Amino acid sequence: MEIIDSNCHIWPEKVVDKAKSYLENLLGIKMITLPTASNLLKHMNESGISKSVVSSVASRPDQVLSINNWLFSLQQERFIVFASMHPFFKGFRKELKRIQDNAYGIKFQPEFQNFYFDDELIFYIYEEIEKLQIPLLVHCGVQLNSRKNSKSSPDRILKVLNKFSSLKIIGAHMGGFLMWEESLRLLAGKNIYFDTSDSVRFMKRDLLDEFFYKHGLEKIIFGSDFPLADSKKDIEFINSLNIIDEDKEKILSGNIKKILNI
Repeated sequence: MEIIDSNCHIWPEKVVDKAKSYLENLLGIKMITLPTASNLLKHMNESGISKSVVSSVASRPDQVLSINNWLFSLQQERFIVFASMHPFFKGFRKELKRIQDNAYGIKFQPEFQNFYFDDELIFYIYEEIEKLQIPLLVHCGVQLNSRKNSKSSPDRILKVLNKFSSLKIIGAHMGGFLMWEESLRLLAGKNIYFDTSDSVRFMKRDLLDEFFYKHGLEKIIFGSDFPLADSKKDIEFINSLNIIDEDKEKILSGNIKKILNI
């Protein structure tokens, strides 16, 4: 069965040690390996993953171009590039065209990028992304180091969904890390995809079953959040679920292939 990981993070060799140290201290966790392109490929081989969505988030607007130049240089058969974008990057229209030509999607991380996902002052960028039909992968829910005021909580995601009905959003962490009940209530059944990263193994089984029933298995995709999690454990969990093999195949690769037309 083909497996595609829809949520992986890597950094250039020249900054990877600094990035790893910063994130481990910030989040209070240990990465499974140094998040380089070569280490990701090694982990993919060990886990039986054929392709991975790779991204690197621009925490500041001035980082967008250099990060994307690096991401675009990684193009190869096993990497599906999701480019970086910052909502306050002034050259966004020109860069979105470049992203459309060189990548499969965009990754937003509102907590790291310091913006509220439903801020109406940035709706102009959603309008342009929707027009170009570029898939948007978004961190949803709380951040481990800041649990009180989520910038990408399910209610904020819903506000954008209601305004931009054709926007292709992949809500990471089942639509709301550590906010799964709220995600189930507000987002399940809506025009949004959920990835499984950092979520399905930690949710109560009856809650996960409710997600499957209300949202539909055709809108759930496998993601690991490499290097913050070991994809092998999530793959084993999905394969252990009491669902038919056809539905497991949809989650592990079929659904993301439809989203990205690959």
